[in-house]
Amino acid sequence: MKPAALVALVLAAAPAHAMDDARLAQLVRQRLDGDRTGACMAVAVVERTHVSRTFQCADPAEAGRIGPEVAFEIGSVSKTMTAVLLADLIQQGKGSLDDTLASWLPEGTKVPEFQGQPILLRHVVTHASGLPSLPSRGMDLARMDDPYARLDAEALLASLGDVQLDHAPGSRFEYSNYASMLLSYAVARRAGTDLETLLQQRLFAPLGMDHAYINRRPDGVREAKAHGSHGKEVPAWRFATDLAGAGGVRATLADMVRYVQGGLALDDTPVSRAMVMTHAPVSQPPPMGMNWMIAPVGSRKLLVHDGATGGFSSLVILDPEQERGVVILSDTNWIAVGGLASLGNHLAEPSLPLGKPRRAATPPAELLQALVGDYQVQGGMKMSLRSRDGKLFLQPAGQPEYEMAYDDAGDFHPRDFDALLRPDMRSDGTYAFTWMQSGAMLQATRFGPRADFAQPSPAELAAYAGTYPLAPGFELSVREEGGRLVAQATGQGAFPMEAVAKDRFEAPALMLELHFGRDHDGAVDALELHQAGRVLRGQRQAR
Repeated sequence: MKPAALVALVLAAAPAHAMDDARLAQLVRQRLDGDRTGACMAVAVVERTHVSRTFQCADPAEAGRIGPEVAFEIGSVSKTMTAVLLADLIQQGKGSLDDTLASWLPEGTKVPEFQGQPILLRHVVTHASGLPSLPSRGMDLARMDDPYARLDAEALLASLGDVQLDHAPGSRFEYSNYASMLLSYAVARRAGTDLETLLQQRLFAPLGMDHAYINRRPDGVREAKAHGSHGKEVPAWRFATDLAGAGGVRATLADMVRYVQGGLALDDTPVSRAMVMTHAPVSQPPPMGMNWMIAPVGSRKLLVHDGATGGFSSLVILDPEQERGVVILSDTNWIAVGGLASLGNHLAEPSLPLGKPRRAATPPAELLQALVGDYQVQGGMKMSLRSRDGKLFLQPAGQPEYEMAYDDAGDFHPRDFDALLRPDMRSDGTYAFTWMQSGAMLQATRFGPRADFAQPSPAELAAYAGTYPLAPGFELSVREEGGRLVAQATGQGAFPMEAVAKDRFEAPALMLELHFGRDHDGAVDALELHQAGRVLRGQRQAR
């Protein structure tokens, strides 16, 4: 599962026009045809009196991979279904959004608080609980091909004892799959049954979602094969039943059409009333219902949630005012390559750009040369990039070398596993990159000098020495020591800097850069400290 991305929408928009099967097929082909991921998609646009559907693949020869009988893993869209179950319990008088999370868990469970402020259910359904993204116990993060398979309720609850909240619940949006799994477990426990039975009784059966399931696949349903964004088949993820409300539901396109129809309240039923309750604003910013992102488009408000697991992607958009909805299910993980947002946005609001396929391309020779070097990725991993015969090769420390392919969006990707390398050109013309894998976006910075850069002499390094006030009560002292530049911040230990370009030094382990400025006579007189997206500037104190 990945953190849900609020779909970017323009402020002014015209009402969407009615869709038919032929037009929908044309639009999906335009977005998907020839895409280097090889993805297949099942797509529907739901309107009050009509539903348009299409099944498309980047390579038409792969069309047999999907069809009406095929169930897709819908990932974090499952969270909206857990919210419906919670709303249903609340409407039955069995709880409230202002209940503490602790009161829905087994007695004696240690649930963290912040200065006496407990986590409430409203904080969980708006991703403001303060709990981390993942539990500390029970997950096998060494094999991201199926990370949740061994996680059970015992480890989930025990992980709460490892958490210390550093801010008040409700004060900050931080997407948490962990909190959502706790809610999934808590809802099943409060209802007195397992989550799959609860979903069947209170959601799937009332809506006619006859082929939706978690682990008990109905007869006549074919499970889609999962694929990475590199186009190769990968294992599907598995969840313990009572934790699967965070990302483990599987459904056909017809099931999801019925789910959207229920969400649009086209029929007045108990389940539709519970679904409508999940749409009401609970918190902002960002504006959220119960596990729904609320996205403004003109005077309307759309309800949005996307999802992705190791080999699937999904997107649901509801437009209650126009009684219209969009469903996209893909048998390919599109997290790193931008998800399904551009297609979904366009189908929900035609004035928004449709986007285009990613196609294989040849990387520019100058880009390859600029990327060559050794890097440290946020979190500590080191990687080396090398160029041979017009190709880029990646070698993580202690691992084999991998050939990288390139696409016309300007990104590289390994041919052998699912990840993305996005080059980042800096203001001085040098390159770093962003590494995207398993939903994480990690910054990589070069360590060591550029190949064409001559290391400064001790005398040249001494020219940078001095004290640079950067903020009230905070200054950076710089000195030459043993042929290297050493820096020390107020109240902290000294750390060595590596010269990587003229007037530029880095401390890769700290993800920190120093950029020095010079006066009109060429003397060093200023410094910029770059770290974690922040820039602090200071003039050198007079000696």
